[in-house]
Amino acid sequence: MIGRSAGFQEKRMKIFGEVVKMYWNGQLNSNSDLNKLTDHIMDKFGFIDEDKPFIKDHIRIAMGLDPKGNQDFTDELDLVRKSTAVGEPIVTKINGICEYCEHENCDKICKHEAHIYRRSEGPVIVNDKCLSCGECVTSCDFGALADKIEFIPLVNMLKDENTTVFAAVAPAIAGQFGDNVTLGQLRTAFKLMGFADMIEVAMFADILTIREAFEFSHLVKSEKDFFLTSCCCPVWYNLTKKGFPDMFKHMSPSVSPMIASGRFLKELYKDAKVVFFAPCIAKKSEINDPDVKGAIDFVINFRELAEIFSALDIHPEQLQGEEKDQASMGGRLYARTGGVSFSVKTVVNRLEPRRVIKLKSKKIDGVKNCKELLEHLSAGKEIDDNFIEGMGCNGGCVGGPRTNIEMEPATRIVNEYAEDSLIMTPFDNLNVMKILKQLGVNSIEEILQNERTAKLLTRE
Repeated sequence: MIGRSAGFQEKRMKIFGEVVKMYWNGQLNSNSDLNKLTDHIMDKFGFIDEDKPFIKDHIRIAMGLDPKGNQDFTDELDLVRKSTAVGEPIVTKINGICEYCEHENCDKICKHEAHIYRRSEGPVIVNDKCLSCGECVTSCDFGALADKIEFIPLVNMLKDENTTVFAAVAPAIAGQFGDNVTLGQLRTAFKLMGFADMIEVAMFADILTIREAFEFSHLVKSEKDFFLTSCCCPVWYNLTKKGFPDMFKHMSPSVSPMIASGRFLKELYKDAKVVFFAPCIAKKSEINDPDVKGAIDFVINFRELAEIFSALDIHPEQLQGEEKDQASMGGRLYARTGGVSFSVKTVVNRLEPRRVIKLKSKKIDGVKNCKELLEHLSAGKEIDDNFIEGMGCNGGCVGGPRTNIEMEPATRIVNEYAEDSLIMTPFDNLNVMKILKQLGVNSIEEILQNERTAKLLTRE
């Protein structure tokens, strides 16, 4: 069976592309249209009749909905039209596929909680233990596991002139759509889709860098003190929270730059919607965390965005760029391992140039390495470092499971993109002060004392 064979990851994106084309062009209005779409996909990609329930479920997942198994289409279009968010679970399982798979490695897919996966009729995912890293999805080449795609519920908002929608992009987006495609060209592409503007989340990383620098100065007073940054990575954050509660008390209460971007934009622009564009799957689950829910409306990853551009015949490399320098070098470096540490250290050195206890960073990436360090600390073993930065993916966000290019060239491009910034450190970012002044903060030192900004930057 063609559908139930290896190599489905790429086919899945092509199915999503077909859904985007028809929904965007107003050709999906009834269950009959969905059935026609199913037949079109099956014919175009060579699926057979026995694959039809499988294809229907992947159409549902491409629309941000739960799979239903061997059922006809019923209320899917109504659900999408009314949807303002995509619900949990983000990673879903499609039944009936695993019996065709000859691999015996489902119990080895999950790098950090392997005991919650087992192979019988397929993997079982215990959601309160899952870190949403996406490893299981990207490792399942038969399409039995898939993460919901959040673009279709967004289409009506983009086409509504009375709804303001911002595209908030992760720093790792640099180079993902071509070596020479600038962020200004991507901004133009987003505006063609109906977004009001594209915002660099690295600018909000700058704000959080300043906050974490103040927190480091407040909390690290002796050689034995250490500080775990919570910035960026939900896999690192959840690994610590769920698996190492004794270490969690050392973690910063700050939200991630993604959450900060949504909160600030919604504070400044009433009734705005914010969509985050990410290199990973974990961000889709992060926005549903009760501590931060409501900040971001949808998350779309880079691989999905590439398919959206293709389906809508948008070619960023051919567009006139609308360039803006919104973020510092430090904020842009959040995209790769060590970027958070570098950025925070530049601000700590500016705040306290004669500080006795210097910031000494420990930079770790990959779930295995993160877990080993947390075990080391939980066992009471000392380390020489006092600022600990964890990233769930090897190389940091540039090594995410939903990027379009490999980690090494992505890291190089991010470094160049950061060096091109006219703003050297978060401390020098006038864009940050402009935003903070609109919220009643008149100096950098007030960022923690101001009740309004403190609330925006802290987990509830």
